Amino acid sequence: MRVTNGGAKRILAVLAAALTFGAIAPAVAEAAPSSGWNDWGCRPSAAHPEPVVLVHGLGANDSVNWFFHAPKIAAQGYCVFSLTYGTGILGPSVGGLTSMRDSAAQLSRFVDKVRMSTDAAKVDIVGHSEGSTMPAYYLKYGGGAAKVAHFVGFGANYRGTTLGGLDTLAKALLTTVPGLATVLRTACGACSEYLAPSPFLDDLARGGVHVAGPTYTSIVSRYDEVVTPYTSGILDEPGTTDIVLQDFCASDASGHLSQAIDPNVTGLILHALDASYAPTCTPFTLPL
Repeated sequence: MRVTNGGAKRILAVLAAALTFGAIAPAVAEAAPSSGWNDWGCRPSAAHPEPVVLVHGLGANDSVNWFFHAPKIAAQGYCVFSLTYGTGILGPSVGGLTSMRDSAAQLSRFVDKVRMSTDAAKVDIVGHSEGSTMPAYYLKYGGGAAKVAHFVGFGANYRGTTLGGLDTLAKALLTTVPGLATVLRTACGACSEYLAPSPFLDDLARGGVHVAGPTYTSIVSRYDEVVTPYTSGILDEPGTTDIVLQDFCASDASGHLSQAIDPNVTGLILHALDASYAPTCTPFTLPL
């Protein structure tokens, strides 16, 4: 396969545009303490003793990824916190770009900050897309298992993605275009880690993704167009719970991005955090 320098530049431009999606979405300012989200004066209640840490997906940031779910979780009486991690050459509003190993270390520091601020022994983690993959690495290799009670991932991805077959093209380009692999590692270290096989995914899978201690809940959609196949987000391991959105609610057409604003996802998150919460099926027809 022969790819011109101009073609490589166009591919990088498309990648940059995709990663900047969060930055061009409707701007959401850092949540005010009055919303119950990122209120560093919040103290967990007896009913919900673990504060909830929200972890965004690749190319997003905390305010855009969580403007829908975060206030609803906080309204149930949880202390809710979020961070933007892994920023790079695209600026402070586009996160999840650096190696997931480095981002896991950043998440570890944030979890410790939340625990210290709230006097909580453990936190709950809820993540979207890369916000499932990277925290799973933190739980397994970064000491997170001892600090996390419940872990919930939606639009989850634990085995990488074929991007609907585009992974074959991406791998060919990385091996034939001089310097492209180096550029990609600099611009988006997490991107190459998602192209299976990769040392990162191998490490995550070795001996099973989950570790003893936290509860694991993985939420996926059959219509996911980013995580392909969608079964990359199914753990299928003892002690874990896998939920296909359409099995819970047949009228849910959510793809990958729209899970960030899907009320059925909110309900399933709340049930995973507290089994006494009863989620209901709400027709949802945004297949993005």
